[in-house]
Amino acid sequence: MSGSVHQADRAEPNLTPILDMVFQLVTFFMLVVNFKTASVDLNLELPVIGSAMPSESSEPDVLVLNIDKNGRLLVYGEEKNIDAYVQLEAQTALRAARLIDPEAQPGSELPRTVVVRADKDTPFRLLNHVIKTCQTAGFRKFQYRAMSAPPEA
Repeated sequence: MSGSVHQADRAEPNLTPILDMVFQLVTFFMLVVNFKTASVDLNLELPVIGSAMPSESSEPDVLVLNIDKNGRLLVYGEEKNIDAYVQLEAQTALRAARLIDPEAQPGSELPRTVVVRADKDTPFRLLNHVIKTCQTAGFRKFQYRAMSAPPEA
């Protein structure tokens, strides 16, 4: 019986291509993960507003500014100069805007939305300085963050 299948001739699947594909998928998802949530400073005590509603539109291109009670800008936990940081972000936004509209000029309206997360004890004059700096750089769309209920103790 020379045509029968021997025990040693069993076919086993080659796992190399599937392992390669899994590695590529893991790498892809690591590269596209959204790190925007890391820019939110959780140490800030946001003001409480009874009628605060969650934002219905989730805009992909936002600039998050965390302002502490002393008016300092905190970016990923580090203090930054407000004027220099906003100018740098405005230049980045302007480069992105020029891809859409080559006629975009410095100081013109930028498409990026500025999300202001200020501590509830931040004096208005310090917050106003941040807003004016952003407006001078070309940012016109703002969102302000507040808590809808006081935190539970």
